[in-house]
Amino acid sequence: MNHPAPALPAHQLTLAWQTASLLLDYPDSDLAGRLDLARRAVAQLPADLAGPLGATVEQLAAGNLSDLQQSYVETFDSRRRHNLYLTYFAHGDTRRRGVALLRFKQTYLRSGFLLDESELPDHLCVVLEYAATVDQRLGWELLLDHRAGLELLRLALAAAGSAWHGAVQAVTATLPALRGTELEAVRRLAADGPPAEEVGLTPYGTPRLDAALADTGPDRPVDLPMPTVRGA
Repeated sequence: MNHPAPALPAHQLTLAWQTASLLLDYPDSDLAGRLDLARRAVAQLPADLAGPLGATVEQLAAGNLSDLQQSYVETFDSRRRHNLYLTYFAHGDTRRRGVALLRFKQTYLRSGFLLDESELPDHLCVVLEYAATVDQRLGWELLLDHRAGLELLRLALAAAGSAWHGAVQAVTATLPALRGTELEAVRRLAADGPPAEEVGLTPYGTPRLDAALADTGPDRPVDLPMPTVRGA
């Protein structure tokens, strides 16, 4: 699919995406440091990005860490429309999702990066960090390919009054306006939710999936740092 080019300068995309990634990560003991970094980045962004990102920064800064951790788990781990895994919106827990996840891994490998097994490659924090610091063009394409899911996530977090809504709002603000089939896809997702779970689903981090990737990567891949999304 041919995607439109970004309207924002590259440095603003980098700042917005990396800031959103920091804010959407699990709130652990490093949260205060991440918020300081986010504040400095927000100061360099235009109002339509700085506003929502800044709102999330201040809401997180005002919260108690233990309460934020509980809220994060309740928000992102137990509600289907608040999922941070981009392929989930289109495929749910179905076998088709494995193929979609493979595409993310192959995209990362094209840039010379090999993920470890601590997180699935479609986690929004991972995708934003990749797009911000590794390959902006390929990261842009991944985000646009999952535009409907991002929009549903934004709408669901807004309806819930979530502290993390502003971070996702800023991400969608960096992307082109929804049109035609994308709007229809959002309407279908809003009405029906992600596809239902299939029984007997093959786990995603399996040797078979890794074997399919074995011959596709560069000779010397480098590990891409992963976000800590559970505080483990």
